[in-house]
Amino acid sequence: MMAALSVTHGFLPPHPSPVGLIAALKADMGQTLMYGIVIAIPTVIISGLFFSKTLKGLNVELPKTFQSEGLSEDKLPSLSSSLFTALLPVILLAITTICTMTASKEWLSGGSLMANVIMFLSDSNIVMLISISIATYVLGLRRGMKMTQVMNIYADAIKDVGLIVLIMGGAGSLKEVLIVTGVSQEISTALNGLSFHPLMLGWLIACIIRVCVGSATVAGLTAAGIVAPLLAMHPEVNPNLMVLAVGAGSLMFSHVNDAGFWLFKEYYNLSIKQTIRSWSLMETIVAVCGIGGVMTLNLFLG
Repeated sequence: MMAALSVTHGFLPPHPSPVGLIAALKADMGQTLMYGIVIAIPTVIISGLFFSKTLKGLNVELPKTFQSEGLSEDKLPSLSSSLFTALLPVILLAITTICTMTASKEWLSGGSLMANVIMFLSDSNIVMLISISIATYVLGLRRGMKMTQVMNIYADAIKDVGLIVLIMGGAGSLKEVLIVTGVSQEISTALNGLSFHPLMLGWLIACIIRVCVGSATVAGLTAAGIVAPLLAMHPEVNPNLMVLAVGAGSLMFSHVNDAGFWLFKEYYNLSIKQTIRSWSLMETIVAVCGIGGVMTLNLFLG
């Protein structure tokens, strides 16, 4: 489960970190999502299912603090409603991406009503607005909840994501400082002389920042500011794959300077050694499998 969550955090929009990378590297959200799913499936199988077989010696005892209270069946939404609302953003992005990839550029730019609707629905903000509106009705109002109750749930959720938004804002500001001051251009020029593929360079830069800083979001967005000029020097490189390469690198070896490390440790009541043996190694496998998938896709798309 943690492998799947980690892969989603680094690879799959509309999660905040990939969305930020897509904007910074001028990639396409729908195509990035499709490529990300292709890479995510084998990555989760290797880092989750296979790697977990080596962790049977760990004794996990969940603290009572993290155990939620059970609800009766009549208070729970149906499985179909839960899956539909959770997957709706992915479904909308997939449909609009397929439409834009199969349609001609002339038709999309022709200004027809259907073309405008597709372009409108492909916007990430609109996708999330539609999804949250439907979730409000399906999981809230239709089940007898009042709007004030739903708004209270949203207010609590905003408190939880507020720190994440603040971190992303700080990382984005640092990225802009690197770009405006010309530091990223200088770094890109120096890196351009290395005999590395640009996708590997993007991954490696994100890896180094991740290990030094800790936050995957900060590592990804900071690396994007450094890689963006390098990407401009290599127009043959697919920007969607660069998003995934940087996203994979931003997950490399989570350790004691990462909040996720401590969250995992406390939730499963593990020692630091056990957490490094399980969580840190899993994150490393995700990062390595991710760049392996990116380079494999590059062979077919290049």
